[in-house]
Amino acid sequence: MNFTPLKETIRISKHQGKHIPVFTVVTDLGSAHRMWFSKHVDKLYVASERLRVTARKQGRTPDENIVLTGLPIRHDFAVQADKLGDRTSETGKQYQHQIRQQVLGDDVYDPSKKMVLIMGGGEGVGGLSEIVDQMYIDLVNRGVDATICVVCGRNEKLKTDLEARDWDAIIREANEDGGEQSAGRRRRRRRNRRRTNKTSPLVAAVATPGNVNVVGLGFVTNMAEYMAASDVLVTKAGPGTIAEAASVGLPVMLTSFLPEQEAGNVDVVLESGYGAFDKNPEVIGETVSGWLLDESKLAELSKAASRAGNPNAAKEIADDIGKHTQNWIKLNEGV
Repeated sequence: MNFTPLKETIRISKHQGKHIPVFTVVTDLGSAHRMWFSKHVDKLYVASERLRVTARKQGRTPDENIVLTGLPIRHDFAVQADKLGDRTSETGKQYQHQIRQQVLGDDVYDPSKKMVLIMGGGEGVGGLSEIVDQMYIDLVNRGVDATICVVCGRNEKLKTDLEARDWDAIIREANEDGGEQSAGRRRRRRRNRRRTNKTSPLVAAVATPGNVNVVGLGFVTNMAEYMAASDVLVTKAGPGTIAEAASVGLPVMLTSFLPEQEAGNVDVVLESGYGAFDKNPEVIGETVSGWLLDESKLAELSKAASRAGNPNAAKEIADDIGKHTQNWIKLNEGV
């Protein structure tokens, strides 16, 4: 983003003797560079209250020119949000299982299982492999029946590795009594428990292990359907992904963020109450498995996500820009 288009539009407008409206749609969620903001635009569309305040402070944009809309996302999410409705309601749950069966296929779909969607961007980055391993361990050891869908993007190596991974060996290694690696895990568990005040899944392992399967996905083009089908999203703190999840009432577990650029996105999720953040795979696994074991907590997170999301933001922005532009066309006709 830079001021060149705005400056040139103002210059041309003065030369022509007619007003040319300028609109800015801020595509950041929780934090943004000050060059996004100016007091000379006709309308400034922002996705959060945090950015509305920033626009007033850094750009001195008048309140009447700031529109709080939500982040514009693909229309697919508006379609899924409309079909899903309240995912905590009976009709919402029915549709969730319907779309889950559609995306997983009859061979993988199990109506008794929860679904966790793990992603790290189009390139399949972000330490996904370790997060997946720990998620599998926690779900199995806490007796949660679930399907873990991992969006590997263009990372074919990760996808192939997940398909060939010996999951039984991973559980045995995690639960063995001796060994330096297991002892190290136990020490980290104790530190994490003290910090999060949570019971360790390895300590509180249940008599009947969870029935968990892992599905490696390539580059996903129907993300709206996968998010509607899932119970929890595990992802980096990208603004678009967070807004997409909120649009369909999907709780999010954030695992990383780009310094400065995405740090504010974490704050938006935490302040809005529809997710958590931690970089440690063990805490990530503990947190998500805990949500899945607590239906009331999961419903609370989902409702908070729905309140924060706006699946129709793109349409509302386009309609508003169109309305103001048409008004100025009429006004300029008389000049």
